[in-house]
Amino acid sequence: MEPARPAAAEPAPGLEAPGPRDDRLFLVKGGLFLGAVAAAGMLAGFGTTLSLAKKRSPEWFNKGSMATASLPESGSSLALRALGWGSLYAWCGVGVISFAVWKALGVHSMKDFRSKMQSIFPAIPKKSESAPEWEEALKSK
Repeated sequence: MEPARPAAAEPAPGLEAPGPRDDRLFLVKGGLFLGAVAAAGMLAGFGTTLSLAKKRSPEWFNKGSMATASLPESGSSLALRALGWGSLYAWCGVGVISFAVWKALGVHSMKDFRSKMQSIFPAIPKKSESAPEWEEALKSK
């Protein structure tokens, strides 16, 4: 009889190193989750603010929701128009600033950008020497 040879160590199906496809799927799932949480938070905040405004002064709330002869544009349409323009300005502003930084640094990919940022800014230490204790920081003097 032959001596039993140890079988080649095969990793369990769930313990394999993730491949590039798995990484991309993880990033997409993470982005969708964060987007959904942000959208839910914005809707909850907007709904809460709207209900609070209606509860505080229902007469003024109803006046602002419909256009009249004295007010040619309703408050809600004015607010939506302002939100649209504000969002457009915010997106364009962030895009222009990002593009300007990208061109000023002279990078051509995200890896170049990362290495450039690491050379400009100091490294963040992995472990701080002395972490502050919350009890000491929050203790009244």
